[in-house]
Amino acid sequence: MIPAAEIAERLPFDRLIPALRSAFVTGAEVPTRHHHDIGAAGTLLLMPCWVDGGFLGVKVAGVFPGNRDHGQPSLHSTYLLCDASTGEQLAVLDGAELTRRRTIATAALAADYLARPDAHTLLVVGSGAVASLAAHAYSAIRPVKDVLVWNIRPAGAETLAATLRGEGLDARVATDLGTAAAEADIISCATLATAPLLRGAWLRPGVHVDLIGSFRPDMREADDELIRAGSLFIDTPDAIEESGDLTQPLHDGALSPDDVRATLTELCRGQHAGRRDAAEITLFKSVGTALTDLAAATVVYGSVTGTSRG
Repeated sequence: MIPAAEIAERLPFDRLIPALRSAFVTGAEVPTRHHHDIGAAGTLLLMPCWVDGGFLGVKVAGVFPGNRDHGQPSLHSTYLLCDASTGEQLAVLDGAELTRRRTIATAALAADYLARPDAHTLLVVGSGAVASLAAHAYSAIRPVKDVLVWNIRPAGAETLAATLRGEGLDARVATDLGTAAAEADIISCATLATAPLLRGAWLRPGVHVDLIGSFRPDMREADDELIRAGSLFIDTPDAIEESGDLTQPLHDGALSPDDVRATLTELCRGQHAGRRDAAEITLFKSVGTALTDLAAATVVYGSVTGTSRG
């Protein structure tokens, strides 16, 4: 049994991001994940993945946005790691900590190909479990100096900014999202919004935008203008089928599947160069993949046991 605190200790971003990069290069067997709506309350996700002769893992996750109104996390999750050759169960990991770290690390990995090399002002939209790690994740791949935090609940932004300052980062609350977006070199949006928060009209040339939160067709963080403004990259092809940030503009004709420049796999394998010039606006949309869960769990298990395997 590997608890959240130990996972956090054994998954620093300078270790996790390279591990994810390697996983996207080598690949794995990743069946289509299961989505089950639990009435109107939440979503149950089942996410398996394995590498022949290596590890097999499956995550069971429940996403219940209404939990926030009762002071509870919106995500509860467990990860089971097994031997892919025998099926032997090896470890049970706290899935929520694993998920939030691999989620923001995946966005930072993409930003390593898509954000300008000199990007130093980060806008974090949201203040939840994933958003709270954004400044540290992006600092692992870019020289982040200034961190702006905006949240629909101002108290959440104030708490996160204070925490980041206590951790040695220059962080401050953004009171106006449009003004903050116009200042940022990187915008990381990690919310459970169902209506657009970010507007394309706010973006300046050269900015990189990560849209992390939307994983269902009814969830959305950006408007059509923003989606059209940037060169679009996705973590996996599932993104254009699952996220409202893409399914809605696709349905309305504001976006075409051909507008997707590349997947994260293609970026990691060198099949697409990523950012073309300093003025290009880049956009990365992720919905999550079991590949990253397995890669992260493998790093943790190897660190705990002193073993390694593909």
